Amino acid sequence: MSYKAALPWILAGGLSLASYAQNATKSGPVPRDPLEMVTGQASAVDTAGRTDALRLLERARGQYALRSLGRGYDLKVTFTVASGGQTQLDGLWHMEDVFDPKRGLRWTAKAPDGSVFTRIASHGMVYGEDTGPYVPLRLQEARAALFDPMPAATMTKLALIRTSTAVYQGSALACVLISWPGNGASMSGGRQWDEAEECIDAQSGLLRTHSQAPGRYFVYDYSSSPQLGDRMLPRQVTVTEGGHVVSTITVESLSELRMADPGLFAPTEEMKSKGRPVILGGAQRISRSLGPASSAGSADQTVCVFGLVTAAGQLVEAHSLQPANPNSAAALAAVRQMSFERAAAAGEPARQYFVFVIGKFVGQ
Repeated sequence: MSYKAALPWILAGGLSLASYAQNATKSGPVPRDPLEMVTGQASAVDTAGRTDALRLLERARGQYALRSLGRGYDLKVTFTVASGGQTQLDGLWHMEDVFDPKRGLRWTAKAPDGSVFTRIASHGMVYGEDTGPYVPLRLQEARAALFDPMPAATMTKLALIRTSTAVYQGSALACVLISWPGNGASMSGGRQWDEAEECIDAQSGLLRTHSQAPGRYFVYDYSSSPQLGDRMLPRQVTVTEGGHVVSTITVESLSELRMADPGLFAPTEEMKSKGRPVILGGAQRISRSLGPASSAGSADQTVCVFGLVTAAGQLVEAHSLQPANPNSAAALAAVRQMSFERAAAAGEPARQYFVFVIGKFVGQ
C-alpha cells in the first residue's frame, strides 16, 4: 500500500455509505427531531441541479482536506462522550494528529480509562498500536466527523440526489439528500430513511449539519474556527442521537508545523511485529423487515440500530437511534442476532466499520 493510498484509511473511518436491502418493505415516516432540516418537500434534481449539488458538496468537503495543502500541522482535539453507557468509554478523550508532508502522519488518542490508540503512516507503510480489542465507536466517530464527514465524491457521483432548503440559527442552508440506486427510495416527499442528509451554509459553503440516518445528527460550529491556509475546521462538533447529546468534539488547536520530530514517525519493534493494523472503514446501511410490531397501533414502526462491526465480524456498541419507539428493544435484539461475518478478499486489510440497520416492523 502506498503512503498516499494509506492515508485516507488511517485518518478517518469515513462516513460514506454502501447500501443494500434484505427483505425490505416500505418504511414509516422519519421521526421528528429539532435537527431534522428537511421536514417539507424535497425535489429530485435535473442534470444542471445535480451538477450544482455535487459542486456544493465538493466545496464543503474541501474545507477538511488539510493534507492536500502540503503543509505540516499539529492538531489537538478533545471530545467528551456522554452516551449513558450505550457505547464504550464515556468521559473525556484526548487526541492529537501530527502531519509532515515528507514524513507522514501520526495520530494518537487516549481514552478516559487510559487506553491508548496509535496509528502511523510513513514511507509507504502503516503501523498501529492499540491497548483495546478494537478502535471504539466514539473515537472512530470523532475522526470521521473532523476528516471525512460526508460521502466520498466517488460515491456521490453514482448516488440518487434530492435537494431542499432550510434555515438554522438564522442562516439559509442548502440541503442535499443522498441515497443509492436500488434502495427503493421515493423521489417525492420529505426525507426518507434511506437518505443521508448534508446541509451546507448557502453563503459560506461550510457544512452545518450532517445526518447519516434519521435520529443521528452532527452540528458544526465555526465560532473562532481554527484555520490552516484556506482550510477551516469547526471549533466544535456536537453529536446527538435520539434527541440527546452523546459526544461533544472540540478542536483545541491547529498550528502549522514546519518540521516535525522524525522519531514520531518511527514505528516501534512491537508495531512492526504486529503487521498492518485494522483500518477504520466507512459505513454500511442495511434495510430489512424485522417481523411483527410490538404495538399494532404505532404510527412509526421503523427503527434504526447503529453500531460498529469489528474486523472479526462482531457487532459491538449497538444501540437504537429511536429509543422511545415501542419497537426499539425488539429491533436491537433482532440486529444482535444478525451475522456480519464476511470473507475478506485476498490481500484486503482487516477493517472495522459503522453499520446502520433500518428495521421495519409489520403491523399485526
